[in-house]
Amino acid sequence: METAAIGERLGAGFHGGEVVLLYGELGAGKTAFVRGLARGLGADPADVASPTFVLLTSYPGRLTLHHADLYRLRGDGDERELALEELPGPRGVLAVEWAERLSGRPWPGSFAVRLEHAGGDTRRVVMGGGTSPDSDGAKRTTS
Repeated sequence: METAAIGERLGAGFHGGEVVLLYGELGAGKTAFVRGLARGLGADPADVASPTFVLLTSYPGRLTLHHADLYRLRGDGDERELALEELPGPRGVLAVEWAERLSGRPWPGSFAVRLEHAGGDTRRVVMGGGTSPDSDGAKRTTS
């Protein structure tokens, strides 16, 4: 299954208030996953770009997708200026790329997704509840 399709399936089941924490090295497919998430939420996936220079972008759909990219942050609490803890709200979903740069995780029950290179164009997607995709019970999919 393609990385974007996995994101789409996840997003299609969301009802609002969910947080997806994305982990993975540069080029692992985090933004492709968010494009799929956007499609599953009824937002236009073509609008989704890696917001590396714009730290937070929102896309309207069935639910509003709030897309944060923390790549340029230091990870010493500087993300607090974005007020991410106030998101996603009951009619939104928050997707955070480079979640390892968060100094804290104020969202209990968030979805953690790790994307890894698995050779060539293949990616491994590891999903788990809580704040780490490396916990027991994580679901692994290769796309």
